[in-house]
Amino acid sequence: MTTVSNNDIKDPSLADAGLSRIEWAYQEMPVLRVLAERFDKQRPLEGIRISGCLHITTETANLARTLKTAGADVVLCASNPLSTQDDVAAALVNKYDIPVFAIRGESTEVYYRHINSALDHQPVITMDDGADLVSEIHKSRSELISNMLGGTEETTTGVIRLRAMADEGALRFPVIAVNDAMTKHLFDNRYGTGQSTLDGIIRATNILLAGKTFTVVGYGWCGRGIAMRAKGHGAKVIVTEVDPLRSLEAAMDGYRVMPLMEAAGQSDFIVSATGDKHVVDKVHMEVMKDGCVLANSGHFNVEINIPALEAMAVSKQRPRVSVDEYTLADGRRISLLAEGRLVNLAAAEGHPSAVMDMSFANQVLTAVYLASMQQKLENTVHRVPAEIDQQVASLKLAAMDIQIDTLTDEQQRYLTSWQEGTE
Repeated sequence: MTTVSNNDIKDPSLADAGLSRIEWAYQEMPVLRVLAERFDKQRPLEGIRISGCLHITTETANLARTLKTAGADVVLCASNPLSTQDDVAAALVNKYDIPVFAIRGESTEVYYRHINSALDHQPVITMDDGADLVSEIHKSRSELISNMLGGTEETTTGVIRLRAMADEGALRFPVIAVNDAMTKHLFDNRYGTGQSTLDGIIRATNILLAGKTFTVVGYGWCGRGIAMRAKGHGAKVIVTEVDPLRSLEAAMDGYRVMPLMEAAGQSDFIVSATGDKHVVDKVHMEVMKDGCVLANSGHFNVEINIPALEAMAVSKQRPRVSVDEYTLADGRRISLLAEGRLVNLAAAEGHPSAVMDMSFANQVLTAVYLASMQQKLENTVHRVPAEIDQQVASLKLAAMDIQIDTLTDEQQRYLTSWQEGTE
């Protein structure tokens, strides 16, 4: 491990390998490339200090490059101890001169030290995966608040935390929920999480999914994607939910819907994607079948009650790199993937670059929007402006060489008038 004044990374010698992977990912990120070309001339973020608490991946590296091209002064730290790609961190520091504080496998103590190193940058805009930067500013770095232009949040979990802060009147600067942009949750959450979660599970276990009973806990956009991809692999998919509308949707999408207590005893795989705590709990573990595999695709490692599993176990072994197998007193075995952290990043490489292209284009354009607003926004959680969402979608379609229709003047008048009816 190398520690210098402006970064804390594992191994600078990994930079060349990281650079190759960053450039590979960039080929699948045409919207960011368009924005980089545009903003290289305009420099709308000139002098804007941005701190990002994000997954340090090849896609995030291309986000940081684009922000820097737009004029921003960028520092990054990890948003999860197991999601950092050490070669990417090395390349960001040594090839792009972007300070990074992130080491894969770092302790909780080091994780929060890195967050505070990123905050020492005195950002005026934050970018979060999980709201830890915003939370830490409010808890212990309140001296930064007066200069804040705002923040962005990439995850469902983070948006839940931020809305709770706003509801309590505790949020002291505006944050834009990038997670809720249509070009984010419709594609990143559904197609990105769907593919990358299955990728992580398969890499971790090498178990055939076809014919297995696969339970998805939560049917939000991430859960929809996971269920869709598991079904595509030939798994028999069960969905568990607390929301009646989502439960009804899952049933009409062709999945079996039932309480988790009922599903636990027949599931070969159980994957959580809710953003809530202990949704897979001790009572469920007590009835799980022998060999059940648990994985989490939510941001924090609290969705599965790991302390309860540890307490129930009489022994624990690690048969594969990302698999901890717990043996219970009655002889049943339950396997936990990636220590309960988000399996798509801890056991695989995260979302495909093509979907992160849209998510990170939203991040860049939202940062430009925050800079232009100059503290005029209310201190609450805001939606991404519709024109940004539309712009990202249009740029993506153009990159895919897809043409679409436009309204005629007559059609536009008809849609904005009430006077025409049945003729």
